[in-house]
Amino acid sequence: MASVHATSIARIHASSLRAMLVVTGGGTQAIADLLAVPGASRTVLEVLVPYSEAALTAFLGAIPRQAVSVETAAALALAAHKRAVALHAAEDPLVGLACTAALATDRLKKGAHRAHIGIRTATETRVYSCTLTKGARDRQGEERVVSDLLLAVLARACGLDVTLDGLLLAGEHIEEHNVE
Repeated sequence: MASVHATSIARIHASSLRAMLVVTGGGTQAIADLLAVPGASRTVLEVLVPYSEAALTAFLGAIPRQAVSVETAAALALAAHKRAVALHAAEDPLVGLACTAALATDRLKKGAHRAHIGIRTATETRVYSCTLTKGARDRQGEERVVSDLLLAVLARACGLDVTLDGLLLAGEHIEEHNVE
């Protein structure tokens, strides 16, 4: 992994934070990364990948205005947090972590290649957005960036300091949104 190494994931697993993850359109490598490091059962409550429009709508309970947006990432994180609360009765801190992304595919996309990563805690919802430079990476390269961002958001929620050095290209940046 480029920025969130197995040692960081082990530290995530050693924290008291418990997470419900929902990813659609990208960020799935983060799931594999979390599960590949021993101790994942202490962190991961459940993972869902509602990839189709119908699955996404069913999980949210409504058709999103736009599948890949700050609003949808926030709604996914909120729904994931509610599910985490339903699944875990202990006093551990819980988060709903979500990613919605539009990445390189087998056809030319009109819109930007982008990702929105939402995280819901007991007190707030934040969304981290990134637009990737179109054509600079293949699908696997874009997936790696989005997955590393997702893992970095989770690590930061655990109180860990992780670096994103070298992850983004010149001109790419992360925008943070506090959603009410």
